[in-house]
Amino acid sequence: MLKKIYTSNAPEAIGPYSQAILFNELLFSSGQIPVNPANGEVVQGDITVQAEQVMKNVGAVLKEAGTGFASVIKTTCFLSDMGDFAAFNEVYGKYFTEKPARSCVAVKTLPKNVLCEVEVIAAVEK
Repeated sequence: MLKKIYTSNAPEAIGPYSQAILFNELLFSSGQIPVNPANGEVVQGDITVQAEQVMKNVGAVLKEAGTGFASVIKTTCFLSDMGDFAAFNEVYGKYFTEKPARSCVAVKTLPKNVLCEVEVIAAVEK
């Protein structure tokens, strides 16, 4: 059975999708971008500032689903500039301490012209 996950502590979906879907004991999140859920605005700053907000948003979705960063199996990370890779990794490493599998790619443009986006697949124990 599919269960939609929603929290007001992460940005609203900006299209016809859910923040995340729980299927059995697996959580599949949509990509989280550096939007402050309190005001719906992109946080202004460099990759470090934006990556911190992304991780807060990912954390809020994980928490709402009853799991956390330590249970993440796989991440997919999108950067608008691969030149930001090292700085992004510094922030990423503070949150994903269990070192899940990961893909990280540079893309031409991200929603709202942000610098990074992260989606996760995580285990959720019942």
